[in-house]
Amino acid sequence: MYQHVRFLNDQKPPYDLTYDDVFMVPSRSAVGSRQGVDLSAPDGTGTTIPLVVANMTAIAGRRMAETVARRGGLVVIPQDIPIEVVTEVISWVKGRHHVLDTPIVLAPTQTVADALSLLPKRAHGAGVVVDADQRPVGVVTEHDLSGVDRFTQLSEVMSKELLLLDADIDPREAFNQLDAAHRKLAPAVDKDGKLAGILTRKGALRATLYTPAVDKDGKLRIAAAVGINGDVAGKAKALLDAGADTIVVDTAHGHQESMISAIKAVRSLDPNVPIVAGNIVAAEGVRDLIEAGADIIKVGVGPGAMCTTRMMTGVGRPQFSAVLECAAEAKKYGKHVWADGGVRHPRDVAMALAAGASNVMIGSWFAGTYESPGDLQQTADGRLYKESFGMASARAVRNRTSEESAYDRARKGLFEEGISTSRMFLDPARPGVEDLIDSIIAGVRSSCTYAGAGSLEEFAERAVVGVQSAAGYAEGKPLHASWQ
Repeated sequence: MYQHVRFLNDQKPPYDLTYDDVFMVPSRSAVGSRQGVDLSAPDGTGTTIPLVVANMTAIAGRRMAETVARRGGLVVIPQDIPIEVVTEVISWVKGRHHVLDTPIVLAPTQTVADALSLLPKRAHGAGVVVDADQRPVGVVTEHDLSGVDRFTQLSEVMSKELLLLDADIDPREAFNQLDAAHRKLAPAVDKDGKLAGILTRKGALRATLYTPAVDKDGKLRIAAAVGINGDVAGKAKALLDAGADTIVVDTAHGHQESMISAIKAVRSLDPNVPIVAGNIVAAEGVRDLIEAGADIIKVGVGPGAMCTTRMMTGVGRPQFSAVLECAAEAKKYGKHVWADGGVRHPRDVAMALAAGASNVMIGSWFAGTYESPGDLQQTADGRLYKESFGMASARAVRNRTSEESAYDRARKGLFEEGISTSRMFLDPARPGVEDLIDSIIAGVRSSCTYAGAGSLEEFAERAVVGVQSAAGYAEGKPLHASWQ
């Protein structure tokens, strides 16, 4: 079972393992720099960092898709979004700039209240005020708006001394200009002086550290999901026509006849993009889905933070062992797996990649960020949060069955499995998804250098893994206060 990974001292654990159960030991390394590690996935999805945002309606929207693709990852738009909306989202994402962030655009006559409702939609926290010709005339931030009457027009409070960047500026030069002017951000304009985007100092830096995930036409990549019921081929064709770069055939129990039929239906379209299918947790499921036509298998039943499947049904499998077995089986066919769920720390992403995953899916971890679709809310003591919910929760089932009769909806509503709503608090130190990506990728790059691996494929081959006790895992956690 474990022949495709090296276990320390040839340990052969008699039970399945979670990410917490394992650790990696350093190997002799000739990799000189973390930045020298190639993190592009070998699975045909075009990701340049091994991160995929899960197809959950509380997490995967247009802002998330744009931001993550700009840094090299991929977002999967959920299956329960109407096709006309998905088509518009795909078109919008593919029209985004590789370097510049999409600005919050405001008119001088709009009010402070208007600006305050929009600023939390973006991690850069600024709005660009433009004239009738779309030329920047000011910038507003929360600092400009604090203590000001909510009905005050923005023309009275905006910062009018603007630094304007050229839309095609080299990111390093943009950083230098911002740094020299002591600015955190600045609008960027095209050759006609019209607003093209906004760029922060961090954004300029990141543009030199990450490579966007782009299609053959140089446009940002985005994936979309379909379910296994109804007109699967018709839905998949509409997504392909809209420009989806990867099709994800998705259901909680992926090893079933309806899934096999759905994969065959999508494969019959002869798509020129990868087909992902799941979820499963064992080698037999991998074989059957690959034989049906899947290129990538999505692995994971029950490890997600919003998922109660194991507690409700007893069904599932510890995620490290599931990924390990499924990746080894997929490799026999020249195919790949995505590890879906169960990651709470950068180390977990690294362990999933060591087990053989080509990409790691992240859901709830990214729910508590500015870029997730929900509205930013605040507790009584001032903590910021977003609401998240699982795709088998009452809320998700209600959304998915909105066109059914009240009787059928009521029947299905009795049987939801996922947590209906959970507060995902924004980390004050890492409130944007890019902040979390920085943390994850820094950890993964270091893991690769510890293993002496220059690529993800080398990492899975060279990683040496050991099994630890709960005390061993606890020992690795940092202490945030004195132990005395």
